[in-house]
Amino acid sequence: MRIPRVPNVVIRRLVLYLRTLVDMDIRSDENLFISSQELGERAGVTAAQVRKDLALFGEFGKQGVGYHALSLMRELQAILKVDRDIAVGLVGAGELGMAMTRYNIRRYNQNPDYLFRMAALFDIDPEKIGKDVEGVPIFPVQEMEERVRELNIQIMTIAVPAAVAQEITDMVVRSGVKAILNFAPIKLTVPSDVHLYSADVSLDLQQLAYYL
Repeated sequence: MRIPRVPNVVIRRLVLYLRTLVDMDIRSDENLFISSQELGERAGVTAAQVRKDLALFGEFGKQGVGYHALSLMRELQAILKVDRDIAVGLVGAGELGMAMTRYNIRRYNQNPDYLFRMAALFDIDPEKIGKDVEGVPIFPVQEMEERVRELNIQIMTIAVPAAVAQEITDMVVRSGVKAILNFAPIKLTVPSDVHLYSADVSLDLQQLAYYL
């Protein structure tokens, strides 16, 4: 289901609602209902905000009763398109890239609701190419376009030095990937039809330091 022009901040709250429901282990009680008040408190927003966000995508709850928790979880998974396996690739098999890969592999193997499957890593180091990380192969970056098609990779994570991040991003774009998660500490440029999200731990730490 795709609703046009939904603000990014709403999508981020939907992710929080879904995580809240998953963390509640609602599969153990198929008759469980949750109110907008409880969902909001658990997600850190108001009940009114919960109702407003969900109303953008249809009618999920009943007045005076709340939301059927398991049904709402499934609806949110469908809206966010995380109701099926999503193949993820990663460029940069350094310390950060390897740690992220192992983390994702563990989450995927241990949590049935975590559907982001690591499909491939890409690097330029001949000492790493041809090896694997817990079964996930490491390919040369020159094979990215071919492997993206072969493995149906839909999200690419970039964990390379800032100096080569734009060049690698351009390669990812040419390979046809439309969603990129960037960990390189640099502002990247992508076409309008490619969604880029950048995470910079150093900036987050500097922001937190202000409150010390």
